Amino acid sequence: MKRREFVTLIGGVAAWPLAAHAQQAQRMRRIGVLIGFAETDPDVKSWFAAFRGALAKLGWTEGSNFRIELRWASDDPDKMKTFAKELVELRPDAILSVTTPVTDTLVRETQTIPIVMATVADPISSGFVTNLGRPGGNVTGFALYEPSMGGKWLELLKRTASGVARVALLFNPTTSVPIKFYMASIQAAASSFTVQASTAPVHAQDEIEGAIAALAGNPGAGLIVMPDLFNTINRDLIIAVAARFRVPAIYFFRSFADSGGLISYGPDFAEQYPRAADYIDRILKGEKPGDLPIQMPIKVPLIINLRTANALGLDVPLGLLNAADEIIE
Repeated sequence: MKRREFVTLIGGVAAWPLAAHAQQAQRMRRIGVLIGFAETDPDVKSWFAAFRGALAKLGWTEGSNFRIELRWASDDPDKMKTFAKELVELRPDAILSVTTPVTDTLVRETQTIPIVMATVADPISSGFVTNLGRPGGNVTGFALYEPSMGGKWLELLKRTASGVARVALLFNPTTSVPIKFYMASIQAAASSFTVQASTAPVHAQDEIEGAIAALAGNPGAGLIVMPDLFNTINRDLIIAVAARFRVPAIYFFRSFADSGGLISYGPDFAEQYPRAADYIDRILKGEKPGDLPIQMPIKVPLIINLRTANALGLDVPLGLLNAADEIIE
């Protein structure tokens, strides 16, 4: 063999692993997304747009080096099961799981595909992970609440509406985090403020009015609308019924206050989605989900709707107004 031919051959052999590596690095990645909200929800659409935008900033170009398999399940358990199975069978490189019920469905389908969860209340009590600092399995992501939040809701409601003597916790047992997660802090706050706390479970939309009407049948009624996919989807109805029966209520995220709810105190859901994109990026680049810690909210804004307070005849204390992150007038 001539020297020139030998050098060319050796050069080609040496270059082959590099070319193969480059080709592998540029292969099309697939991200599954299963969202437990309705596709028509404007808030959720904006969150998902933020997720897509964050991926773009990290160098992921949709249609070029990755594609998204997106499914909207609303609060329908059957759709969640169908779509979860469908996505897992596609064998994506990672899955973004939005809401607690969706994540619960997905972890039953796969223990190997990386899952990054968002808008999930408590991953430990839900059984998704056993350790926040080092999850260890195929699930990581972002939690929304801690148990002490329940007591804070009752305290804020009592400070906003001093006449509240009884509160009911509105939730759907099928779609809510187990209510016991919050009960210790709620009961401690109820004892401190001499308020009676009870649960108001509802299983369908047509049960909401009856639950609030029963609560309003006695003076001093107040409502804590618990973190719950069902409550989120039915927020306009809950707000309207609470207003009609003149029941002061506190809610778990700002969209309720924006839509006419009296007061909201809870995490900024939107900030989780760019962070979720960062976790997806890290997983696609080789990190293991079990090594990525579960992260808690960065911000927990307090929003007061002063228009609703005035309509209910409430005189919100100045100290509470000063403490608010935003006042809707």
